[in-house]
Amino acid sequence: MHQLKVSSFSASQVFKLILALESNKLKSKVNYEFLLSKEHDFFFAINEKQHLFNPNSAVKFLLSEFDTNSSLIEFEETLLNSVVTSFNKKFTPKNSLDLKDCLTTLESKFGKDNILVKDSLATDFIIFSNVKQIFKDAKLRNEFKSLTNLNKWYDLKNRDSFYVKCFELWEKIKLTENISSNSKNDAISTVDLSQAKVKKSSVISLNHHEKIILPKKGERNILITSALPYVNNFPHLGNIVGAILSADVFARYCRLQGYNTLYICGTDEYGTATETKALTEKVSCQELCDKFFKLHKEIYNWFEIDFNFFGRTTTEFQKEITHDIFNKCDKNGFTCEKIVSQLYCEQHKSFLADRFVAGTCPLCNYEDAAGDQCDKCGKLLDAIDLINPKCKIDGASPVVKNSKHLFLDLAKLQPQCEEFVSNSTTVGKWSPNAAAIANSWLKEGIKPRCITRDLKWGTSVPKKGYEDKVFYVWFDAPIGYPSITANYTKDWEKWWKNDKDVKYYEFMGKDNVQFHSIVFPSLLLATGDPWTFVHHINATEWLQYENTKFSKSKGVGVFGNDALSSGVPADVYRYFLLSIRPETNDAQFTWKALIAANNNELLANLGNFVNRLVKFVNAKYDSVIPKKGLQNDTDKKFLEDINVSAREYVHSLEAVKLRQGLKCVMDISTKGNTYLQDNKLDNNLFENHRGLCNTVVVNAVNLAYLISALIYPYLPNTAEGILRQLNLPNRKLENFLEIEYKGDDVLEGHRVNKAEYLFKRMEEKLEETFKAKYGGSKQPETSVENKNKKKSSSKQAVVTISEEKKTEEYRLLEKQILEQGLLVRRLKEEKSEELKVNLDLLLKLKKDLEVLTKKLS
Repeated sequence: MHQLKVSSFSASQVFKLILALESNKLKSKVNYEFLLSKEHDFFFAINEKQHLFNPNSAVKFLLSEFDTNSSLIEFEETLLNSVVTSFNKKFTPKNSLDLKDCLTTLESKFGKDNILVKDSLATDFIIFSNVKQIFKDAKLRNEFKSLTNLNKWYDLKNRDSFYVKCFELWEKIKLTENISSNSKNDAISTVDLSQAKVKKSSVISLNHHEKIILPKKGERNILITSALPYVNNFPHLGNIVGAILSADVFARYCRLQGYNTLYICGTDEYGTATETKALTEKVSCQELCDKFFKLHKEIYNWFEIDFNFFGRTTTEFQKEITHDIFNKCDKNGFTCEKIVSQLYCEQHKSFLADRFVAGTCPLCNYEDAAGDQCDKCGKLLDAIDLINPKCKIDGASPVVKNSKHLFLDLAKLQPQCEEFVSNSTTVGKWSPNAAAIANSWLKEGIKPRCITRDLKWGTSVPKKGYEDKVFYVWFDAPIGYPSITANYTKDWEKWWKNDKDVKYYEFMGKDNVQFHSIVFPSLLLATGDPWTFVHHINATEWLQYENTKFSKSKGVGVFGNDALSSGVPADVYRYFLLSIRPETNDAQFTWKALIAANNNELLANLGNFVNRLVKFVNAKYDSVIPKKGLQNDTDKKFLEDINVSAREYVHSLEAVKLRQGLKCVMDISTKGNTYLQDNKLDNNLFENHRGLCNTVVVNAVNLAYLISALIYPYLPNTAEGILRQLNLPNRKLENFLEIEYKGDDVLEGHRVNKAEYLFKRMEEKLEETFKAKYGGSKQPETSVENKNKKKSSSKQAVVTISEEKKTEEYRLLEKQILEQGLLVRRLKEEKSEELKVNLDLLLKLKKDLEVLTKKLS
C-alpha cells in the first residue's frame, strides 16, 4: 500500500499528487495520511523500504515518467512553488512582483498548439497545480488576463472533468499545518505577544515586506545598494561578502534600530560578456539573462539576503531613465565625440573587447598574450598592438576598424566632482581604500570617458547617428539602482532625488570604486537634477581561496551554487566570511579556518551559552522565568561590562565596521559563558542558593535575548533559533551610545521553549574533502607557467608580509603603488601617450618594494 505523509506542505504540492494518483487509478490503494513529521516535510512510500522525499519525484514515479527532467519542472522547484506559496500566505508588494515575474516567464514557455512540454503529463500536473492556486481567484486572475497563452492553457485544463474532480477531492482534504515552517520570519511571527511576558517597548516588528517603503520626513531614511552582480556567471564567496552580504548586514542592523531602510539590488545584464556567453551557450541574450537571474536569486535567498527588492537592468525603466540622464548630459554640453580604432571579428560580426583577443606580445614575443596584458612579461597592452591577433570566440583573425563613439567629458565636471568627493568622504566617512582610490583619480585629473559600444545587447543610444550602438555597460549599470527602485515603486524619485532627507550607502569590492565614486556621481552632476548622492562608500579588498584566486573555469573556490550543495549551513558561511571580511587588507578563505570557527567559536561559545542556559531553565524551573533576586556587585559589574561591548557594537555598525561589530557580539557571548561559569550555574546553586540562582538565570536570559538582536544582522537563522527557544519576538536595538542596557526586558513568569542545538560540530577531516572538491583540476605546468608562478609567488610574498614588519618606508611604497596602479589603469583606458612612462614607474615601484621585502624578511 502506498502511503503519503506530509507536514507544512503547500496546497499546490498536495494537488499535484492528487492529480497523479487519480490519473494512475491508485486512489483505492493510497492511504492519505497528513501529519506532522520531525524528520521530513514529505514522503511518498512506494513500499516499506523505498520512500520518495520530493513531491515532483513522486509525481513522475506515479506517471512512469522517470526520464522527464524539463526545465519547467526545475523552474517550479526552485522558484514558482515558493513564490505561489508565499503569495498565498500573505500579500506583500514583493510577493506580488515575484508572482508577476514567474507567470510572465511561464507565458513565454508555450510552444505550438499551446503545449508546455510535449508528451509530459507530469509537467502539466506540476505547473497546473501552482497556477490553480492563483487563478481560482477570479479577481486575481483578471490581473493576468494579458497572459493569453497561459490563460488559454489554464481554461482548457480547468474545464476538463478530470481536473474538476481532482480539485473537488483536494478541497475536501484538510491539512494539518506545521507552525515551524521554513519561511524567514515564521519563528518570530508565530510568537503570541499576548503570551510572551516581555517589555513591549523592547519589541520591534519587521514588516518591511508588507508595504512599500518610502522616505519619511523627520526620520532617518537609509538607502542601501550593493554593486550589481554580473549576470553571466555564478558569484563566488568573495563577490558575495564584498557587496551583497555586507550590505545585508547593514540593512538588517538599520531595520532593528528602527531606521526607515530600503535595500535595493539586482542583476547587471547588458554588455559584451553577456553576448559572448550567449553565443557560447547557443541561446539568446534574454534567455541567458533569465536563466542566471533566477539562479542568482536562488543563491541570495539561500544566503538569507533580505533585499527589499531584487530586480534587473533589462527593463523599460532602465531604458527610460538612462535616456533621460543622457539627454540632459548631452543638452548641458557634457558629451563629446571621438573616433576609436578597434578590432572587429568578421566571422561573428562583432567588435571585440580586449578580453576576447589573444596574440603575440609585441614586447616579448610571447605567443598567447591577452588583449589587455601579457602574462609573460607583465606589460599592459592594447589589443590592436598584438601581432597576429585571434578572436577567442571563433579563432578568426580580426581586422582594425574605426568607429565613432560618444564620451562623457569628465574633465569639464572635475571641479564639481572634487567638491562632491571632498564633502562626501569627510561627512560620510568612506572606507579608507574608497577614499584613496577616488582622490588618486582626481589628483591625476579625470578625462573624457567613452560611454558607447558597438554591441547589440544593451540600452539604446537616443542620438542620431548612433542607432547601431548601445551604451557602455558601466555608463548605464549604476543607473540600474534608480531603475530597479522604479520597478519597486512608482515613487522612486522620493528616494533618488531627495538628498536632504536620504542618506545613501553603497557596498562594493574595491575594483568598482572608480565607477561609483567618480563616473556615476559625475554623470548625475551633469544632468543638473537634484539627485541623492552617495553618503558612504564601503569597499572591501580581495578575498582569496586557499592562497589562490577564485576561478570558475578552473573549478577553484566556492561559488554560490557550490555553497548551496556543500552541506555547510548558510549561517556558518555568513559568520566566517564576515569574521574575515577584507576591510583593510586581503583575506584568505580556508576550510581549516572555517571548520575551526564553527567548532571553537559558534558551537563552543555562542551555541554553548544559549543551550546550557535554556536546558537549565527547562530542567530546574519547568521552563518558567523566576523572579529576580537581589543583585550583588558581581552582577552590576557584569552589566557594566555588557554595556561597554554594546556601545562598541553600535559604534562599529554606525561606522560600517562590520567585522569589529561581529567581534563585539562574540565577546558578549563569551562574557555570558564566563558569567555562568563564575556563578557555577548547576544543581547545587539551584538547591542551596535559590535567590542567587534566580538572579543569574534572569540576567542570562535577558543577555541571550540581547544577543538575538545583536547577532540578527549577521546570522539571521541563528537569531531566529535563539528567539524560538526563548519564545520571544524580535528585540529592537537601542542606541547604546546613549541608552544603557539594563537586562530587564524578559519578565517574571515568561515560559521558554525546549532547548535545541544552534550549531553542529564539523569534523576536521572535512577540510581535505572540501579542498579536493573545490581545488580545481591540477594540470601539468608549462615552462612559461613555471616562470609566471615564480613571479606571482614573489608578488604574493610582498602582499602577505606581516603587519608588524612593515616600516614607514614600506607603507609609503604600498600607497604609491596603489595610486600609480590606478593611474596606469586609467591611462590605458584613455589610450594616453603618458602610459609608457607611468607604467615604467609602476614597475620600478614594485621592484623597490620587492627589494625592501627581502631586506625586512
